[in-house]
Amino acid sequence: MSVIIEKGQRLKADIIKHLYYKIALSLTDLSKLTKKSLPLVTSVVNNLMAEGYIIEQGLAPSTGGRRPSMYLLNPNHNKFIVAIAMDQLITRLTVYDMSRKLIVPMQYLDFDLSNDKSDVCTLVNFINESIDRSKIKRKDILGIGIGMPGFVNAELGINLSYLPINNGLTLREFISSAVKLPVFIDNDSSLIALAELNFGEAMDLKEVMVVNIGWGTGLGMIINGQLYRGSTGYAGEFSHIPLSDSNNLCSCGKRGCLEVDTSLLVMAEKAGQALANGAESSMKELFKDKTKHQRDHFLDAVIAQDPLAVSILSKAGFQLGKGLSTLIHILNPECIVLSGRGAKAGEMLLPPIQQAINEFCIPRIAGQTKIKLSTLTDEAELLAAAGLIIENSQFD
Repeated sequence: MSVIIEKGQRLKADIIKHLYYKIALSLTDLSKLTKKSLPLVTSVVNNLMAEGYIIEQGLAPSTGGRRPSMYLLNPNHNKFIVAIAMDQLITRLTVYDMSRKLIVPMQYLDFDLSNDKSDVCTLVNFINESIDRSKIKRKDILGIGIGMPGFVNAELGINLSYLPINNGLTLREFISSAVKLPVFIDNDSSLIALAELNFGEAMDLKEVMVVNIGWGTGLGMIINGQLYRGSTGYAGEFSHIPLSDSNNLCSCGKRGCLEVDTSLLVMAEKAGQALANGAESSMKELFKDKTKHQRDHFLDAVIAQDPLAVSILSKAGFQLGKGLSTLIHILNPECIVLSGRGAKAGEMLLPPIQQAINEFCIPRIAGQTKIKLSTLTDEAELLAAAGLIIENSQFD
């Protein structure tokens, strides 16, 4: 009997998961996606409606036959997800409802992960205070999903790069114990790839490379329609391919890594150096505003097509294109998605990247790979962090 109940719970969770990603589906759609019989799916959907998780939306558009009823997750059901996106400098937190709608203003924490004095308790206090301010009861929160940079093993709940824990608990266990909610963590670039697969430009594709252009440069690999993690969970360290023309030291301790030319952090530093050497740019005034990081000001200048900012971006984009040429030769992807915070630069990213691919990549192979810009940009990590909870909740 317990096996039957467990199977029913798994199907219940699967149906909620598919509706979370696809928004509205018919019973036939759900039957195909879950690979379960239509009567069984109908029974579980009816139970979920009785519990308030699902509502009937109406009939699907006419295709000539009988129009099926469509179902979606109930946006008014009092279940919520805390989503956290961390980068090396800033931590963002928000709360989603079951329809992926933001229900609280974005919360920000200045939190330098590279600082040896950074304490996980600072993060815990930020989470607890943000939840308290939201006035949401903890019993109504399904859990907390966290995306973060570094060598993150999602299965074990550890980060080998940042926030060491010395009391025998994993990072995930420590945070969960301190906030009294289920917690799941994953690498930021892996989450961004999952967001593009489930909500963005990689939907319905099988072989996709998703580049996370942020304060660092990351990569998530979609192979055969699934996120590829490698043998120990650390696949995708694209930024540490030794392709840099400089001899600058990377944060990993090695020299010549691609990241020392292509991260937004490095681009902003180059802009600051150029201004110090007398270059003229709108960034001279922007950088005086200390309410935002110089990195954000740099990106604003790029979007405003400031000549200096665009020039620096173009050089970084060319180096990025060299790295992508390597990936194209090795993996022959059908698509490369430029995502993360840097995707806000939009079409200005594409010409230098394409120029490098034209120069370094075999045309017959490169011609089979499309380069796309993300429409999710810096929300990608938050959406997928929330998805961690959907993937791991049992919905008892």
